[in-house]
Amino acid sequence: MAKFTIKRALGTLAASTALVATPFALGAGTANAASGNWDAVAQCESGGNWAINTGNGYYGGLQFSQSTWEAYGGSGTANNASREEQIRVAENVLAGQGVGAWPVCGQYL
Repeated sequence: MAKFTIKRALGTLAASTALVATPFALGAGTANAASGNWDAVAQCESGGNWAINTGNGYYGGLQFSQSTWEAYGGSGTANNASREEQIRVAENVLAGQGVGAWPVCGQYL
């Protein structure tokens, strides 16, 4: 009887530990994947200049077209938006179009 109780207690402890540890492990990986590389994308797209407007039809550090910027929640133009606002819109674009929205620089995501 004692053997069964110890085995049961150890099983319960192991299961509880796994349930508690899993969200922390998943949360850390998700946070890094979602937001850790936008500076690298901006460096690739615009030399890291979040306010760039070269007249080529793409704006801001992540080089949004005006139609994409507006369709995914941006207002005004991307080059006049903060880095944080550009990243917020970029997260929406990433969710809708995937990394292909940045054909070369999407490799950093």
